[in-house]
Amino acid sequence: MKKYCEIQSLQETIEVNKDNGTHVYYHIFPEYEIHINEIAPHAVQEWHYHSLIEEVILVNTGQLICYEECSHQQIKHILNPGDVICVHRSIHTFANESNEKTQFTVFRLVLQGKDYRDIMKNDKTVIIHHFDKMEE
Repeated sequence: MKKYCEIQSLQETIEVNKDNGTHVYYHIFPEYEIHINEIAPHAVQEWHYHSLIEEVILVNTGQLICYEECSHQQIKHILNPGDVICVHRSIHTFANESNEKTQFTVFRLVLQGKDYRDIMKNDKTVIIHHFDKMEE
């Protein structure tokens, strides 16, 4: 059976304004979630960790700070647009220490512990299609 494109519009998301200064649009699917986040200037999220979920963050605009606890020490990671951080099972928080809003996208996945890099790099089949030219 062929799969067709699935679109989830912004209006179909769950929108939440959190007390910690984060505004989130939750795109929720059966096997993953994508969150579009905007964190206010000088806002800090709660310290937390995930037992089963892998959380991957892509910074879109502004500067995002990730603090992680490592051996009872606080480590600061400065993330700029285009940077990606995988927090794994770390105890962490995110902050915006600037005077501008920061936008970032969160990908939340439940992983199986297998390396699928070869599939990710190679799973594309180019076809010669009967459409000579895309409709304008």
